[in-house]
Amino acid sequence: MTATTSSAAPTAPTAPPARSPDPSPGPRLPTPRGPISEAVVDLCTGRLGAPFPSHRVVDPYGEDLQLALYVCYELHYRGFVGVPDAMEWDLDLLGIRLELESIFLDALRRDVAGGDDLDAEIAGLLTEQVGAEGVSHHLAGTGTLEQFREYVVHRSAYHLKEADPQLLVVSRLEGPAKAGLVRVEHDEYGAGRAEAMHSELYAAMMRELGLRADYGHHLDSVSGTVLAEVNLMSLCGLRRELRGASVGQFAVIELTSSPGSARLVRAARRLGCGPATEHFYAEHVEADAVHEQVLRRDVIAPLVEREPALRANLVFGIQASQLLGDRFADEVLGAWRAGRSSLR
Repeated sequence: MTATTSSAAPTAPTAPPARSPDPSPGPRLPTPRGPISEAVVDLCTGRLGAPFPSHRVVDPYGEDLQLALYVCYELHYRGFVGVPDAMEWDLDLLGIRLELESIFLDALRRDVAGGDDLDAEIAGLLTEQVGAEGVSHHLAGTGTLEQFREYVVHRSAYHLKEADPQLLVVSRLEGPAKAGLVRVEHDEYGAGRAEAMHSELYAAMMRELGLRADYGHHLDSVSGTVLAEVNLMSLCGLRRELRGASVGQFAVIELTSSPGSARLVRAARRLGCGPATEHFYAEHVEADAVHEQVLRRDVIAPLVEREPALRANLVFGIQASQLLGDRFADEVLGAWRAGRSSLR
C-alpha cells in the first residue's frame, strides 16, 4: 500500500455492504525478515533450510525475532496454508519458540521497573498524562486518511482475532476471577452474536476503508513493534506461570482504550470514514468503560486476594504492555513526522 502525507482533503472510500470476512483459504506464511524467521518458515514448510542461528546476538524487539515468534504462535490459532496442523506441536519449532521467548522475556524484565505496587500501576492506567501525544491524538487532530488506514492495517494483527489470546488464560484462573474474565470475553465475542464479535466489526471497518479484511493478509506489511505487542499476549496466555501478566496486559487494553477510542471516533468523523469505522471505535468507548470496572472489581481484586504472590506478575504484565505500546507509537509517529509510510 502506498502512503501519502498530503494535507489535501481526503475522499472517503465507498462503504461496501457489511458481510463476513473476505473468503480465503487461510493466511499464508509471511516473507522472512532475517535468518531466525527464515529458519522458522523453512521448518513450517518442511524445507531443509539454514540451521536455526542459536547463540547469536539478536535484537529481542527486532523484526526478525518478533516475526519468528508470531509465526510460532499463529500455529496455535489459524495456522497457515500448506502447513500441516500437526506442526503446532513440532518439537523443533517448540524448542525454537522457547528460546525466542526466553530472549524476549529477559529483555522485557530488564527494561521494565518491576515491583509489586499494583495499586499504583492501576492508578496510572486510569490517569492520562496532560499533553500526551499518541497515535490516536495525532489521528484525531491532523492525521490523514491514509495514516488512519495504515494504523488499521497494523492493528489488524490483533483485532482480527480480538480477545483470542486472552481466552487462553481463562482455564488457568479459578473462582470469581475466572467468571469475571469470561464476562468480559462474552462481550468481546458479541454476546453470542457472530456479527457483533469485535473481530467481525473490525473486518467490516477494514472493508469500508478499502482494505483487505481476510485474516493474516497484511502480515508482511505490519511492523515488528505491533507483532511484539500481540506476541506478549500469546506468550502470557500460553504460560501458566504468566497468568497474572496476561491479566495485567489485558487490563492495559481495557482500562486505557476508552479515551483513545473516543479520539478515533472523532478522527473517523473528521476524515469521513463511514459508519462501520465509527461504530467499531464507538463500541469500544462504551464497552471498555464497563470492562474497566469488571476487570478491576471482578477479575484483579479476587485474583490477588486468592493469590497475593501474583501482584508482581500483574505489574510486569502492565509495564511490559506499556513499554511495547510506547515503542509502537514512537515508530509509527516517527515515520509519519518524517513524511513516510509506517508500513513495511
